[in-house]
Amino acid sequence: MSAPIPEDAQDQLFFNARSHNGWLDKEVSDDLLVQAWDMARWAPTSMNCNPARITFIKSAKAKEALIPCLSEGNQKKTMKAPVTAIIAIDRKFYVNMPQLFPSFPGAADMFEQTDDLCKETAFRNSTLQGAYFIIACRSLGLDCGPMSGFDAEKLDETFYKNSSFTANFLCNIGYGDVADLYDRNRRPAFDEVCTIK
Repeated sequence: MSAPIPEDAQDQLFFNARSHNGWLDKEVSDDLLVQAWDMARWAPTSMNCNPARITFIKSAKAKEALIPCLSEGNQKKTMKAPVTAIIAIDRKFYVNMPQLFPSFPGAADMFEQTDDLCKETAFRNSTLQGAYFIIACRSLGLDCGPMSGFDAEKLDETFYKNSSFTANFLCNIGYGDVADLYDRNRRPAFDEVCTIK
C-alpha cells in the first residue's frame, strides 16, 4: 500500500508546475533524459503494450530540420528549448508483445489483424506514456512545454520516413524561464466535470 507523497512533491508535479514557453540557457544532459525514461517506463499501459517512442531533438542540425514542421507560434520557443521530445507512436508496437505480455500469446496476432483496435490502442497508450514522461521530467526538476501545432505529415517525413513511427505530440524540455509564463488560467472544479455514481 502506497503512502501519499509530501505536499512539496505534489506542488512540483501539479500545483506549481506550468507549461513553459521560455527557457533558460541551461543544458539538459542525456543522462537526465535517460533517468526520466527509466521512471516513466514503469507506468501502466493496457496489456503492457508500450507503443510510445521518443525522439529527443537536441542538436542544431535536428532543430533546423524540426522548425519547418512547426506552426509559426511554436518555432521561436522550440528553437530556444534545450530539448524537444517527439512523442511518437509505433504502429507496429505489437511485435514486442510476446516479450512484454507473455501471458497472452495471441496478443500480437490480435493487434496485427485488427487495424482499428491497433490504432486506438497505440494512440491512447502512447498519449498516456507521454503524460507519464512529463511527470517523470517534472520530478527530476525539469520543466515541460507540451505542444500540438505541427504538420504531422511533414514531421513524419522528416524524422520517421520508412518506419512504423508517427508523431503524436511534441514536448519542449528544459529549465523554464518564469518571465515568459502566461497568467495561469482556471481549471474546471470537481463538480463541473466529475460525477460519482
